[in-house]
Amino acid sequence: MRRDTVLAFGAKLPSCIVAMEACCGAHHMGRALATQGHTVRLMSPEYVRPYVKAQKTDDRDAEAIAEAATRPTMRFVALKSEAQLDMQTLHWVREQLVGERTAMMNQIRAILLKRGHVVPQGRAKLAACLNDLLDSYSDLDITPRKRMLVADVRERWQFLDARIAALDTEFAEQGRTDESARRLTTIPGIGALNATTLVVAIGDVATFAIWRPGSASFRVR
Repeated sequence: MRRDTVLAFGAKLPSCIVAMEACCGAHHMGRALATQGHTVRLMSPEYVRPYVKAQKTDDRDAEAIAEAATRPTMRFVALKSEAQLDMQTLHWVREQLVGERTAMMNQIRAILLKRGHVVPQGRAKLAACLNDLLDSYSDLDITPRKRMLVADVRERWQFLDARIAALDTEFAEQGRTDESARRLTTIPGIGALNATTLVVAIGDVATFAIWRPGSASFRVR
């Protein structure tokens, strides 16, 4: 059955349990099926895999999902809301931007190293070195062409800095307005970025039935 026909098929069924692996798009489809009156059970693929018999096929996957969903000790994944998915996407975008910035900084260091300029570790030290290097009165040994290339890369680096800072501002605002994130930020060492990450990852804390004091161990219902 194709993805676009699942909802039409579900609308014709009486209320029942719909089990799925928690893959990309599962939360969106799960919310849609829930509005049709179905009980949605999402499971991590790693918990379903042991129930796959012999070689992997679509039919055997479906059989494994159905069997796994009936296990009394199975751990289910709570459906994420639209707000949680939006926040998760923002974290993914930020992570990608940080990766691009790190790659760009490494590129700048490699360009400078080829001309004998060794820059200490750290963004601030690299930025300070570039300020000196691109100064029109700098006496460092660098050709005009390489100076233009470094200036272009630094401009792209600054653009990434601005985009990451804008996302950090959004996370900070979420940390102030979202009750769960705000409470998490009161814990020493947890800022808005980590707090919003936890809110997205954990979702409804009621799904965690047991917590052992003195440890970070949870058991999921």
